[in-house]
Amino acid sequence: MAKFFGNLHAVLGVGFVAALALIFMVPANGDLEQQTIRWLHTFFGILWIGLLYYFNFVQIPTMPKVPAELKPGVSKHIAPAALFFFRWGAALTVLFGLIIALRAGYLVDALTLNENFRLIGIGMWLALIMAFNVWFVIWPAQQKALGMVEADDATKAAAATRAMIFSRTNTLLSLPMLYAMIAFNGG
Repeated sequence: MAKFFGNLHAVLGVGFVAALALIFMVPANGDLEQQTIRWLHTFFGILWIGLLYYFNFVQIPTMPKVPAELKPGVSKHIAPAALFFFRWGAALTVLFGLIIALRAGYLVDALTLNENFRLIGIGMWLALIMAFNVWFVIWPAQQKALGMVEADDATKAAAATRAMIFSRTNTLLSLPMLYAMIAFNGG
């Protein structure tokens, strides 16, 4: 049992097969394909926002307390792996969210903030801003801060501060974004 549960890929594979079995054996009401896309959107959203909250509630506040000799364990191993899943969780959440809105016929109405789709549209714009921050501000800054690309100490420190500010910005935006996503009833 320990060998199986020690292998994340095996656990995810079996979980995926179990989810597919549930999807096909006990289908939800409505369009099976759309429900599956919503499930993927939710899975990647949990991955993305879960890691956002890990960074902001755990890693950022804890790092100053970590002894200097232990910090490379986080900066060289844990943070790069977490940032990989963080980036791709953001990208896939947005992708599946856009597919949901497109298939349900409200993508343009939501993105243009038409009255009946204003709430989900605001949530979508907040998510798009957050994903932009992940890919074009936080990730490049973290690459410098973590020494994944060449940078002097002053540049690393400035990059770490920039990554933290935009990560906290995303935490702030995640609260109204999550409300907009949960409260929307159409689609």
